Amino acid sequence: MATAAAQSEMPDWMAEGLRELWDYLKKSEIRIKQSEKRIQKLENLFTTQWGKLVEALVEPGVVDLFKDYGIKITQCARRVEVKDNKGRIVAEYDLLLENSDEAVVVEVKTTVTQEDIDYLLEKLLHFKERSHRFKDYKIYGAIAGITYNKGIDRYAYKNGLFVLKSDGSMIKIANDEGFKPKTW
Repeated sequence: MATAAAQSEMPDWMAEGLRELWDYLKKSEIRIKQSEKRIQKLENLFTTQWGKLVEALVEPGVVDLFKDYGIKITQCARRVEVKDNKGRIVAEYDLLLENSDEAVVVEVKTTVTQEDIDYLLEKLLHFKERSHRFKDYKIYGAIAGITYNKGIDRYAYKNGLFVLKSDGSMIKIANDEGFKPKTW
């Protein structure tokens, strides 16, 4: 906006036009910020719903996959939240499969990246301290994805994770027979 001295030197019609333009720009900025908030809400809704869909596609087959691998799953839970003693969420697990002495933490992604693998490995390091009832369990990690960035399936494998992939009609464990899963 023009300074008071500059406004006094310009004709009234010009000063009024500048005030109207300034008011219009401020209102436009507010409308843009409101639109950005709405877009962010829609994006979050879409991302959440898409994630739930991918988890729902993976979940039905994983119990049989791990049974075939020798881990007999008796319970499967989706979107498991772990809270601290103040009720704050400290961790969330997409799928948690378990039996009486083993558990498999499954992270589900549309496209798996190295950051996703690193994030899962970090979650697994703290799993037992956050989920005390599993302190005496063998804990395994698994990453499930529709697609994997180049070489990321090998990266997951080398870090001791089960690699779950779609083969077009269903999900399968992609690890070879010599794979030895890491336990946490």
